[in-house]
Amino acid sequence: MSPALLRQSGNEGGLGLRPASPSSPPRTPKQSGLWAWAGVAPFFLFALLFMLLPSLSLLVGSFRDAQGNFTLENLRSLFTPSILSAYSISIRISLVTALGGALFGFLLAYAVILGGLPRWARDALLTFSGVASNFAGVPLAFAFVATLGRLGMLTVFLKAIGIDLYEAGFNLYSFWGLSFTYMYFQFPLMVLIIAPALEGLKREWREAAENLGATAWQYWRMVALPILTPSILGAIILLFGNAFGAYATALSLTGGLINLITILIGAQMMGDVLYNPGLGYALSFGMIVVMALNMVVYYFLRKRSERWLKR
Repeated sequence: MSPALLRQSGNEGGLGLRPASPSSPPRTPKQSGLWAWAGVAPFFLFALLFMLLPSLSLLVGSFRDAQGNFTLENLRSLFTPSILSAYSISIRISLVTALGGALFGFLLAYAVILGGLPRWARDALLTFSGVASNFAGVPLAFAFVATLGRLGMLTVFLKAIGIDLYEAGFNLYSFWGLSFTYMYFQFPLMVLIIAPALEGLKREWREAAENLGATAWQYWRMVALPILTPSILGAIILLFGNAFGAYATALSLTGGLINLITILIGAQMMGDVLYNPGLGYALSFGMIVVMALNMVVYYFLRKRSERWLKR
């Protein structure tokens, strides 16, 4: 039987027969697997060079003193009141800004994507979010000092019309002032993360819920929010890590007045008085532990939300 007849009989009879081409032999599963591993090799290389090896270096450095000798003093120092206070303040600022940024960013994204606003409003918000989410460090600190500092433009303007922010208790260089500054790059990041998830909500789902007699609240509680929960949880974890690792903004704005763990690490690694690299390594490794615990909590919450979706 000729190759042409084989192709014809395979197409018409469902046999699926194909002549073997001598010029291009079919790939074996082993060859396909090698190509697949070659595709993910850059990821594993990146994880090894920028995650695993630095973490291992921090762990090893945590057990060395300034002279390079083995010691447990660095790990014992993690439980001193000042260091525990630094971890506590950093975690609280991260939680406040992650939850606040997630809520505000979600509402903004909802307004421009599902709220019926014109297309240009959506494009303007996403463009601003892309810029603001990367605007941090010394420029952000200067911008807030020039706007809301004691002699900032907005502070002086409000004082001229009878509203004194600092007399009312506001202080840009305090816990809440720093949290407010962090919100500038937290909520735009939430907008960028949650906008695709909101766009993925199909109109047919809402129409089906309305046809079955569901109210808007019931639709969001029983349909939309369960679908969006994994994305929202992942965004909150990302916002938490984004604030937990912030250094330049806090140092430039407060000058070290707020005892953040990142500022304390910088003082141990680069300071003239508090110079102790081993303790800096231990503090950094403690941050990794905090983020790992954070990811464990996220994993269990995500699994719970996925079980909710399967009901």
